[in-house]
Amino acid sequence: MRVALLQIASPPEEAMADRVGRVGGMVGAAASDGAGLIVLPELWAPGYFAFDQYAARAETLSDGGTVSAMSGWARSLRVHLLGGSVLERGAAGAIHNTAVLFDPEGTLVHAYRKTHMYGYQSREAELLTPGRELTSVRTDFGVVGSATCYDVRFPEVFRNLLDQGTQTALVPAAWPVDRIAHWRLLTSARAVENQMYVLACNAAGEQGSVELGGHSRVVGPWGEVLAEADGADEQVVSADIDLAAVDEARASFPVTRDRGVGVGRPGSGSGSSAPSAAGSSRPRQRSL
Repeated sequence: MRVALLQIASPPEEAMADRVGRVGGMVGAAASDGAGLIVLPELWAPGYFAFDQYAARAETLSDGGTVSAMSGWARSLRVHLLGGSVLERGAAGAIHNTAVLFDPEGTLVHAYRKTHMYGYQSREAELLTPGRELTSVRTDFGVVGSATCYDVRFPEVFRNLLDQGTQTALVPAAWPVDRIAHWRLLTSARAVENQMYVLACNAAGEQGSVELGGHSRVVGPWGEVLAEADGADEQVVSADIDLAAVDEARASFPVTRDRGVGVGRPGSGSGSSAPSAAGSSRPRQRSL
């Protein structure tokens, strides 16, 4: 399958509605280029560092403007779309940083609330409510799970997804350039140690005084970098992935078989159903 990572800039001076329209065009171009799975960065529409606007830009997953637009793109283009993440307005006014995946029917089949809130030089931990569940979903391109930005520093997130049978981890991010070496190291490590694809889509450009790091990348189950952005500018990264490579890696070098006493073992790889929030059956999940 052809995958495309859209390394998007979210300049503060650009109106959110204008950005949604612009990115819709980029999604269409990626689909025309043959991508069957398109991945966007973390909070690309509201802007990750637009902390003062979080409350105003939060939306529900059922009828939010950005969510509805992305559902329409997936349906009209007949693609799977990981719409980065949105500011989800949940129960009792709580706001979550929620990754959303749409199928080619435009149906929201997977929603993941970021579990690790970032507090260093960020107001995310102050303003947002963390999620408590890690879930996977079976799609036409295998079993996938999501982790968002800061989550990549916590290997147990990806190990949990592995135990659910995940073959591809989708990682939207707004990772600063100051720590881009960590981004590259950690995304490769998560792929190698779990023998899965990691599709890590980072943001581009500047937001306020913060320069985003770019270097969106597609990493294979042996740690091979199949594609990587050549810098921090807005651009599209494309690659072809084959899930047979995951099966081959796990069969030929069965490292998970040797996990120690008292540690969970991988599941059967049967995946899960779509999250109930998306109008489908209950997902396979683990509580934190």
